[in-house]
Amino acid sequence: MAQPIDLTLEFYAPKAKADLDERELRIQLAAAYRLLDKFKMTDLLSTHLSVRLPGPEHHFLINPYGMMFHEITASSLVKIDIEGNIIGESEWPVNPAGFVIHSAIHAAREDLTCIFHTHTRYGIAVSALECGFLPISQFAMKFYNRVAYHDYEGVALDLDERERLVKDLGDKKVMILRNHGLLTAGRTIPETFFLMYYLDRACEIQVTAQSASTKLIIPSESVCEHAAQQQNIDDENLGQLEWTALMRMLDREDPSYRH
Repeated sequence: MAQPIDLTLEFYAPKAKADLDERELRIQLAAAYRLLDKFKMTDLLSTHLSVRLPGPEHHFLINPYGMMFHEITASSLVKIDIEGNIIGESEWPVNPAGFVIHSAIHAAREDLTCIFHTHTRYGIAVSALECGFLPISQFAMKFYNRVAYHDYEGVALDLDERERLVKDLGDKKVMILRNHGLLTAGRTIPETFFLMYYLDRACEIQVTAQSASTKLIIPSESVCEHAAQQQNIDDENLGQLEWTALMRMLDREDPSYRH
């Protein structure tokens, strides 16, 4: 007898693994850097991804400043503390703006362990629009009423901006930095990658649609909220199914990120 389709897909979704150790987190974060390079979401040496390590010290891993994303490996990631001090040995410094942004959120949001910040073409374009991020695609509906905004203050080098970044993010996991770019934060690296990938895709679709110079169709608030709930970005296993497939792809193409 045929079995009914599980419309929730819960049967198929891998569960997020809890309590990853530093080595596992290094491998996942290095994979995330390689994936952003593969999907053309990088900005030469700028932008940054980080993950907070287990323990009370608030240490986190971030990219070595000066290394291209396709070069990053698990062992090359730099460990720093919440004050920006490098823990252990590294031949590389860290991006000062990266420290300001990531240290602010890591210190304030114990519920989140990973942060991505990008300067993609379409993300910056939407960040410069007065209308902001619009719910005009199914990708965008994931984030309906779930996007925070932070006004541009210049290059993020001032430590006092951290308080305003945290205040503007509030309890959300997605933020558009006006005239600057995109930021996502999650409980896991797969979740944070998922959020950034689809946020950027939604921005690309928005800019493409707006370039047609005709009136956009925006569904009703109730439909937008319904679609957001259907695609629940608060699901505890968000991004896990996609991540396992992406890791298989990386391992086939170039597993050097694991070193």
